[in-house]
Amino acid sequence: MPLLVGAAQYTQPRDAVCALDPLGLMIKAGRAAFADAGAAGLAALVDTVCVVNSFSRDDENTPAALAAALGIRPREAIYSLIGGNTPQKLINRFARDIAAGRRRAVLISGAEAVYALYRASRGTTSLHWPDNITLQQLNAHNLPANFDAMLHLACDHEKEILEALGDKYEEPNNRIETAYDLFMPQHMYPFFETALRSLAGRTPEEHRLYMGRRYERLSRIASENPYAWNRKALSADEITLPAAHNRFVVYPYTLRMMSNINVDQSAALIMASEDDARALGMETSRWVYPMGGAELNNIWHVTQRPQLYDSPAITEASRLALKQAGLSLSDIGIFDLYSCFPSAVEISRRAIGIEENDPRDLSVTGGLAYFGGPGNNYSMHAIVTSIERIRRDSRLKAMVTANGWYNSKHAIGIYGAEPPEHPWEDEDYSAIQKSIDAAALPEPVERADGPLKVEAYSIRYDTAGYPERVTVIGRLVNGCRALADIQAETHELRKLEQIKLVGKTGEARYNSVSGRNFVVFDPAWCQAGTL
Repeated sequence: MPLLVGAAQYTQPRDAVCALDPLGLMIKAGRAAFADAGAAGLAALVDTVCVVNSFSRDDENTPAALAAALGIRPREAIYSLIGGNTPQKLINRFARDIAAGRRRAVLISGAEAVYALYRASRGTTSLHWPDNITLQQLNAHNLPANFDAMLHLACDHEKEILEALGDKYEEPNNRIETAYDLFMPQHMYPFFETALRSLAGRTPEEHRLYMGRRYERLSRIASENPYAWNRKALSADEITLPAAHNRFVVYPYTLRMMSNINVDQSAALIMASEDDARALGMETSRWVYPMGGAELNNIWHVTQRPQLYDSPAITEASRLALKQAGLSLSDIGIFDLYSCFPSAVEISRRAIGIEENDPRDLSVTGGLAYFGGPGNNYSMHAIVTSIERIRRDSRLKAMVTANGWYNSKHAIGIYGAEPPEHPWEDEDYSAIQKSIDAAALPEPVERADGPLKVEAYSIRYDTAGYPERVTVIGRLVNGCRALADIQAETHELRKLEQIKLVGKTGEARYNSVSGRNFVVFDPAWCQAGTL
């Protein structure tokens, strides 16, 4: 029976004089996890060290370096692929391996030190990271120390690794999405948000307040979390209204509504079997069981999903995880729903079946906007925090959801102080995955010609806060999906912030120069309230 026997997390001070790089942060968290386990012989049992993909130290040699620093001699050192679903997916995988006897004990760790890179790029600190490949690449190519640059570097690196192994790299965008520059997550999630708003029948103002109330609660949770990056409790208006230090990035999201990767945070977990934990004399009152888990993907490319506001993968994975644990949704006392953007929380809530007015909090940490969004490793912090809560109250059961790319790949875990009803076994979810994938639409029409009915949209802003581009996803008269940019002046685009655009129809035409479709609405569209 697999157990989580050691757990730790660390947040580096913002003004750290000698800022640790991600490896240094993982070493610190790893040592703390062994101390938390409290068993002198545990390190000798660890046969696997796994590191969650790190944007600020994207190096497949990191697991071996971490093992050496901790004095561990593992049989296998693993560096994961990109994806916020990764920490939970790894726990599910290793739980099955431990149950089957394929592994004995596993150390999983991850970290980001993006804020330290940010400080160095502005000359407020100097970094002594001689073996950090990412820092070397940023300097060599004169790239900014931001998520955009590091994500592109990481994807190129992952593609190289997979192709060298003879594996296929799944491009996050199809060719039509690429033509509209939809690679960065902040350019994709607003489509989900505007589709959700239309589904709920809310006005733009009503939906702003709805998002604000959700995120105000997350901010308050973070304000009470000693590991949170931002511990200032913010009001709904402070979060959702654009201001000098909180500009719109992509409508309807301001800076304070988006995952914050500019953090220095690390976490580590140690898994072992119940038999080994008992033999090592570990205190049973601190044991936490992974009670259930499952992982599934949605249709891979966003524009080929029949609906933009749901997640069949979360619905099925949560059902499977609860079934394995022998629990119902009402048995879950604490949740952590992945919160890179408000739409991610709302999609998860609806897919799992949590009522809109459910009094249970939807995060244990404060979420990625306020606790911090350390790249692919955020969910490990949620799991560590859930472990701490369960140790304080053994009656609690926790559900953690983890999300990769654009509501694309998901892993769900359930935790408690007692073993699951059904043991961990190798599962075949291929039939469920095929059923999800079978609903895929064809790629969007490249050259649209005629009426286009809007399903969702996003507004991009420049650094001064002015709208510079609006992209819509919609359906043509024949039912085929197409993308298009709105053709209008800047002052007209600004009025879209107050207009219900979803469900309205414009005239789309293909522009061969730009290689994109453009949609034009009736001139009356620029008058607020007419659409």
